[in-house]
Amino acid sequence: MEIGTQAFFAALPILVAAILLIGFRLPAKKAMPVVYIVTTLVALYVWEVTFNRVLASTFQGLLITVAVLWIIFGAILLLNTLKHSGAIKVIREGFNNVSPDRRVQVIIIAWLFGSFIEGASGFGTPAAIAAPLMVAIGFPAMAAVMIGMMIQSTPVSFGAVGTPILIGVNKGLDNEGINTTLQSLGSSWDAYLQIITSEVAIVHAITGTLIPLFMIMMMTKFFGKNRSWTEGLSILPFAIFGGLAFTIPYALTGVYLGAEFPSLIGALVGLPIVTFAAKKGFLIPKNTWDFAPKEEWPVHWVSKFEMKLDAMTAKVDMSLTRAWIPYVLVAVILVITRVSDEAKAFVKSWVIPFKDILGEGLGYSIVPLYLPGGILVFVVLITYFLHKMEFKEMKEAISESSKVMLGAGFVLLFTIPLVRILINSGINEAGFDSMPVAMANFVATSVGDIYPLFAPMVGALGAFIAGSNTVSNMMLSQFQYGVADALTISTAFMVALQAVGAAAGNMIAIHNVVAASATVGLLDQEGETLRRTIIPTIYYCLVAGIIGLIGMYTICLLYTSPSPRDQRGS
Repeated sequence: MEIGTQAFFAALPILVAAILLIGFRLPAKKAMPVVYIVTTLVALYVWEVTFNRVLASTFQGLLITVAVLWIIFGAILLLNTLKHSGAIKVIREGFNNVSPDRRVQVIIIAWLFGSFIEGASGFGTPAAIAAPLMVAIGFPAMAAVMIGMMIQSTPVSFGAVGTPILIGVNKGLDNEGINTTLQSLGSSWDAYLQIITSEVAIVHAITGTLIPLFMIMMMTKFFGKNRSWTEGLSILPFAIFGGLAFTIPYALTGVYLGAEFPSLIGALVGLPIVTFAAKKGFLIPKNTWDFAPKEEWPVHWVSKFEMKLDAMTAKVDMSLTRAWIPYVLVAVILVITRVSDEAKAFVKSWVIPFKDILGEGLGYSIVPLYLPGGILVFVVLITYFLHKMEFKEMKEAISESSKVMLGAGFVLLFTIPLVRILINSGINEAGFDSMPVAMANFVATSVGDIYPLFAPMVGALGAFIAGSNTVSNMMLSQFQYGVADALTISTAFMVALQAVGAAAGNMIAIHNVVAASATVGLLDQEGETLRRTIIPTIYYCLVAGIIGLIGMYTICLLYTSPSPRDQRGS
């Protein structure tokens, strides 16, 4: 079968998903079962994957779904707990004291606080935490989900303390073969990986500085009373300031310290600087921007969860510090359990392993305490006593959270298994590469020397399919390396473009949209969210690709590849 035909069939599930979700605007609960069936048929009859492997991949996907639902449940439960304790009302008033301007609140909550959570935890946690918080302080649920998805761009490559690079790229490349070449040239694998890390950080810093402005402009365009891009553009100086406050320390950390801490340090430096500037009115327009009155919002912007939230009031006097302690605890515990070997070993001590499912060599281990869901539930227990809640309030919070989680569960039961079928399709009787690699091969052979322009898009495609930067890097890093080697250009820079694109692809990953929507009780609107988040995704991939194309062919990047030609500069 020709490579073009392979690519068409490999892309068929994605095309069907786009047509149903975006074209026909079907809710994901109706669209994704159809996409799962299409994926299964392509795997069985085109790729000739055995039925046993398709079934094993489905089971593996269901196990991952359990882990995702655990995270969703923890995020919703924390918000519901704070709602019933009265802390949300206090937090809302606190943000109004910093600035009542929603544009400023987006930069502080989504861009900076969300980036910190991404750096600490990753795996979609920023949207699961930031989106409910934005709803709690008065954002429409649909706007909160859109903005929450856009968090998952610049900080993602260094999320979960560097997992997409340290695991995704590290395990996605042929370490042994590349290291042999590196040693013959007097270099090392660690030095090569650090070059990739530096280039990822620099490309992200250049591209990502405008993401806060994108967040604001899309909010004012799609959710403002006047549907205006310019109302968002009017805060340009402060938005650029907020972007640079994160991306400058982020890039410096990536270049000089490695992959573990760029997102964490970028947020920790940027958050106090931007908050202080906002309190002083630095670079902030005189007019204050807000949404139209809630009575004027379209019904599909709002969830029942959100309307219940507005009815809650603080029952007792509570300080802003006490109200924020649960979120602070989440951030601190996430960092400790990712950085400290002892703490990590403790939370990973309880493992529910599933090995060699149906004899196909596929497996997955659920680690309840290490997953953000376990940490969130632990903090909920502390909050129950800290905020002196009544048992009936806690019971109501658990009941409400369970209902929302079950709503998301049905969609994810189909979405994540179909992703695993795509990823695991590399072992087949037709002799084809896996479906994602088949699509990437078609792009590479079609565009030739200008391929660096498209490398981030290939990475984004992998993340769109897998819902994960890390998985995209594991699937496609060696492929990107091979294309660069064949074109005699920098392999390290090409892998870096893969990692950047894979981060951007998280903004349109379907099961991430479903998960983020579930945390605010907004389901059946996934297509609308995707129609919007595709805009910043295209921007991100295009700008990163242009940087890659210019960098590959016009800038001398010394020592960026383990091949002799790159040692002379590429």
